[in-house]
Amino acid sequence: MIRINRQTDYAIRLILYLAQQEEGTRVSTAEARKEMQIPPALAQRIVADLARGEFILTFPGRDGGLMIARPTQEINLRQVVEHFEGKFFISDCLVDKGNCPFDNKCPVRFRWTRLQSMIVQELERITFKDLAQDALAINDLLPAVDISQPTSL
Repeated sequence: MIRINRQTDYAIRLILYLAQQEEGTRVSTAEARKEMQIPPALAQRIVADLARGEFILTFPGRDGGLMIARPTQEINLRQVVEHFEGKFFISDCLVDKGNCPFDNKCPVRFRWTRLQSMIVQELERITFKDLAQDALAINDLLPAVDISQPTSL
């Protein structure tokens, strides 16, 4: 099964949350963690990894917090996935050329190569600016629910 690990998913959520804030806004780690439902045990490690990757800035102290490190249109999904997962490959036969006895004579490898390219291009194309705009659009489409009013079924 091809999938990103939980830590990468949480990192993407955290950057998305910061991308939705007004430019230059700091938020507390606790607020971001709570809003994006990131377990406390993983939050500190993810924040440190994102700071090392220069995706976010961290500010220590009472008035500290987190802030996106650069414009959201300059951060894409491929960068974050590869920072946490390493280079992305959908099949082992694409990792080392010459590793497979069929190498370039294999029709499956040919298709894997095309699919690999499509996935990587799509990950590169999706910026956190796009994701933040998508999140706002989704929120605008959801109906407001007044929980103080009884509903009829």
